[in-house]
Amino acid sequence: MDNWDELRTAYQVVRLGTVSGAADVLGVHHATVIRHIDALEARLGVKLFQRHARGYTPTEAGEDLSRVAQATEDQFNQLAGRLKGQGDSMTGELVVTSLDLLAPLMVPAMAAFQCQHDDLTVRYLTGERLFRLEYGEAHVAIRAGSAPEQPDNVVQSFGQQRMGLFAAPDYIDRFGQPTGPEAFAGHRFIGHDDANFRAPYARWMRARAPEARVVFRSTDFRAMEEAVRAGVGIGFVASWDAERRGGLVEVMPPEPDWTVPLWLITHVDLHRTHKVQTFLRFLKDQAKGWGL
Repeated sequence: MDNWDELRTAYQVVRLGTVSGAADVLGVHHATVIRHIDALEARLGVKLFQRHARGYTPTEAGEDLSRVAQATEDQFNQLAGRLKGQGDSMTGELVVTSLDLLAPLMVPAMAAFQCQHDDLTVRYLTGERLFRLEYGEAHVAIRAGSAPEQPDNVVQSFGQQRMGLFAAPDYIDRFGQPTGPEAFAGHRFIGHDDANFRAPYARWMRARAPEARVVFRSTDFRAMEEAVRAGVGIGFVASWDAERRGGLVEVMPPEPDWTVPLWLITHVDLHRTHKVQTFLRFLKDQAKGWGL
């Protein structure tokens, strides 16, 4: 294949299903996407897509081409990730990912680190998607739950994420304070919008809080905490954050199931680089005062 741009365009159309989606990801005009697809089909002498009103559906040939393109792009990303971390310089990018729940702790730490290394650009990626370290999507990841088992990852314990069940004083004034799960009937709760969210404390709540009384749902941890603080209902808040900000009432003593282990993860190809090691030392020192 003598034109990688066309191959990459076809891959994005297969992945996203529309010309406009592929154009947005690639940063080109939609006409460029159509031109690439037409040129690629002409060069290969085969139809790669069925066009219809809702978008583009790949043919068998299109699916086959997409698998090759994805493998090629993954290899490029993996190479780029290794190259970015090489050398002793503190320049370029440092990409760190974690749950958005940790943002109030991570952002000040990363800002302080960047101030110490003025030529460095820090990128902080949050959310529930697992960014793939093996493909260079991040230098450092902080994850919760069971210890990751990928063989190419370096995994270190990073403390415990302790959750507590809290309510605002205004809520307690209006509805009272339940003494435990047996008194949850009639109370209002705040929970994750994904009914299959796997965090232990979320499973605990689903088993004990009547489904009909979960009156506020979100996929954003900060939004759920703000709903608790607004008096909407009872919900889980990180214990360190509740203590730091104050203003909430602990509804009941914490259960062991509410604590989730945290892991600090790097890829073996980047773990020993100067940039990553310098940041890891800095982050561990900062975390000593976090109460994790």
